[in-house]
Amino acid sequence: MAKNKKSKKIRTALKKRHQTRQRTGNLTREFQQHGFEDESPEKRERVSGKGDLTRHRTVIGVAADVDDTGLQVHLNVNDVNTITGRVLRVHGLESVVLADTGVEYRCAIRGLLKNMDTDQRNVVAAGDRVTIRPEQVSGSDDTQQGLIVRIEPRYGVISRTSRGQQHVIVTNVDQIVIVASLSEPALKPNLIDRFLITAERVGCDSVVCLNKTDLIDPAELQPLAGVYGQLGYHTLFSSATSGQGIEELRTLLKHKQSVIVGQSGVGKSSLLNAIDPHLKLATAHVSKDNQKGKHTTTGASLNAIRSGGFVVDTPGIRQFQLWDVIAEEVAGFYREIRPFINKCKYPDCSHVHEKQCGVKHAVADGLIDLRRYDSYCQIREADDSIR
Repeated sequence: MAKNKKSKKIRTALKKRHQTRQRTGNLTREFQQHGFEDESPEKRERVSGKGDLTRHRTVIGVAADVDDTGLQVHLNVNDVNTITGRVLRVHGLESVVLADTGVEYRCAIRGLLKNMDTDQRNVVAAGDRVTIRPEQVSGSDDTQQGLIVRIEPRYGVISRTSRGQQHVIVTNVDQIVIVASLSEPALKPNLIDRFLITAERVGCDSVVCLNKTDLIDPAELQPLAGVYGQLGYHTLFSSATSGQGIEELRTLLKHKQSVIVGQSGVGKSSLLNAIDPHLKLATAHVSKDNQKGKHTTTGASLNAIRSGGFVVDTPGIRQFQLWDVIAEEVAGFYREIRPFINKCKYPDCSHVHEKQCGVKHAVADGLIDLRRYDSYCQIREADDSIR
């Protein structure tokens, strides 16, 4: 793990326009008016390496695997006045951190962390383990303030593509609970598959929760649930109104850090309120006009549940573009497709149009569910879904 690696000097890139010193202007006018008798200019300017104009800095830290953590360097902090904690939620440039001492801090982010050149849309995300430096603010004795000076190595990073950047939704999750409604709004199996691919990629457990059983007979969708169950995914039916599946879901969340995902209106917050009424999360009814949910949850929020563990409630997601998955990798994230990949004639088989394809033969023989195969083809061929 990264914590066992030895700290060393590392060259890290900074974002554009965040050089250590800006280029001096009006050199010609200065020379014509005053000359350079008082100081001898450098014979040449360096725009790379270690000159003043470079966008690189030398820092002390631990190099990390970008695919696993989303960060290239974890900075060392030599300050006895720092404490560790967990990010509960992020509001713009301010993060709410629950320290290990039980005190909440409102924290800004260290400038060097913000200026590092990464693919991430935001530097800090809900679920992050961080090191903070408490600060005293004059006139705000009741408000605990702090500065995030280090982000600890991550695991279980759930993220998507947003405008060409990595949008980290939550970090350090043990399992992902995918909530889909049987009605109001309509079920979107392809969205479930996209979340399952992400869970397979980061290596966390998956739970498929089919909600709102009080609105429709679950027997109608039992074949779909059966497909996920046969693949080894824990599948359950639930209803916050009738209470079905609530105790089972509460048991699954116990002593783990989980994230609840799904489109708007499927009942994520209602389920969490049923599991732990003390959360008091905001909820709203689905629009009768377009059958779409309202965004009552505006940002990912980490909550401690009384039965033990943490759970992250996330805003509704109608489109989930995969991050850091190339088209050739998609088949490997489908559990039922993986065993048949080696039976294809061509090593670069796309499993879409080739004739001598082991995957397509398995679909024809009923060994792979046709709906799941169609979902694979759609994700495999959609250019805007693969980054």
